[in-house]
Amino acid sequence: MRLRWLRAPTFLSTEGGPLADRITSFQVAQRAGVSQSAVSRVFTKGASVSPKTALKVRQAALELGYRPNVLARSLITGKSRIIGLIVAYLDNYFYPLALEKLSNSLQAEGYHVLVFMASNDTQSTDQVIDELLDYQVDGIITASVGISSDLTARCAAAGVPVVLFNRSQDTTDHSAVTSNNFAGGQSVAAFFAAGQHQRIGYIGGWEGASTQRDREAGFRDGLTQAGLPLAAHELGGFTVDGAKEGARKMFNTSPRPDAVFVATDHMAFAVMDVIRSELGLRIPEDVSVVGYDDVPPAAWAAYDLTTVRQRANVMVQETVALMIDKISNPASEPRHIKVDSPLVVRGSAKIPEGWTS
Repeated sequence: MRLRWLRAPTFLSTEGGPLADRITSFQVAQRAGVSQSAVSRVFTKGASVSPKTALKVRQAALELGYRPNVLARSLITGKSRIIGLIVAYLDNYFYPLALEKLSNSLQAEGYHVLVFMASNDTQSTDQVIDELLDYQVDGIITASVGISSDLTARCAAAGVPVVLFNRSQDTTDHSAVTSNNFAGGQSVAAFFAAGQHQRIGYIGGWEGASTQRDREAGFRDGLTQAGLPLAAHELGGFTVDGAKEGARKMFNTSPRPDAVFVATDHMAFAVMDVIRSELGLRIPEDVSVVGYDDVPPAAWAAYDLTTVRQRANVMVQETVALMIDKISNPASEPRHIKVDSPLVVRGSAKIPEGWTS
């Protein structure tokens, strides 16, 4: 029998490394000739410290190989400097871009981001939020997912603010940032009416989403104002396969629509593929197609998609500002911000004579 040596357990100091090897802030202070509190201030975002002291401390830290332990510091301050970010979709181009902007903006404010995935239903979101609370996060941003009243109460009791991004709820418990989905839907209806379309369809997302509800409501309202009916309606569930199936059902009927509004660009691309490749129809000569989001592929020559632009930069700025304000001022009232969303006209839809954006 061969004997195998096992390494003895390694104990961690509050500085976050092996007790015998980890360089401490006290050692950095000695090397730099400053107090230990000065070292702490140098590595604390926003703390007051002279440039001369900061230079000496950072030089000493570099020479010794010192790195501050964020987790250990959070045990002392009670603040993790972590924001939990929950998202339901990553296959939709809008969300990876928005998440990147959110992460960069939060990091610029001195926060780290912990990303969790959830499905559309509230139960799944509640489970994820329950886990996030165990990480002692300073705040939670939910991207296109809702939150139940029970979890709302738990977050409030824990002092953890929640901001909804690209999703709203009927209650006023949380701040929310969305595009003006209702007005965006109205603008598409007005565009189709000006183009003299008569048989107009709509392919929506998931019925439980406020974005879907508000875009469709605005679209229907705009059609009513123009004296036009909604001739065809399908749901794609915010998925490629769902959008394709919706397009097949909608355009295999007679008379088929001569225009269709699709609730997201992600689904609109799939709808356009079906219209062209499977049904042999021309865009926009036979069918005008309009989406919502204005993700980068919308401008590609293959799609050249007319769409409603979600101003992600503005939405992210507002979301981060609301979160930072709520962390700093827990008593501040929730706010719901709707960001204007312009119609971007390209080649996937007939452009009305004399139309100006």
